[in-house]
Amino acid sequence: MDAPPTSQEGASQTRPPLFNGKYYGWWKNRMMDHLLGENPDLWGVVLDGPTIPMKNEIDGTTQVPKDRKERNAADKLAIQNNAKAKKILICGIGPDEYNRISSCQDAKAIWETLQTAHEGTTQVKKSKIDNLNRQYELFRIFYAFES
Repeated sequence: MDAPPTSQEGASQTRPPLFNGKYYGWWKNRMMDHLLGENPDLWGVVLDGPTIPMKNEIDGTTQVPKDRKERNAADKLAIQNNAKAKKILICGIGPDEYNRISSCQDAKAIWETLQTAHEGTTQVKKSKIDNLNRQYELFRIFYAFES
């Protein structure tokens, strides 16, 4: 994981780390720490997705989302946690990255979109590893002929 040569912003307990499109791994770890420090439930929202308050339908077997007026304090807190996590992530990215995530509806979607864009999918990562292994083997073969 590369870190930037010098930090553009100072360490702050209130301001999220800024991601400008470079050093994604460094930013990702700092943002995770920031969210956990703010409230561990915020990191849970990023990992698990938002909690949608549900109620039983009249028949008692199906569930439907609660109306706004039916929500209790716990439901409102769960909705607020997603909004807070989403706000922190949005405040921690620059305008180019914002264009990438502007259509995301929740914090988990924002996190996954950035992760896919900067780290790739599992298949892309495996391809990169295979390609690097192949380059290494070709280098070893070439070096063996030179000796």
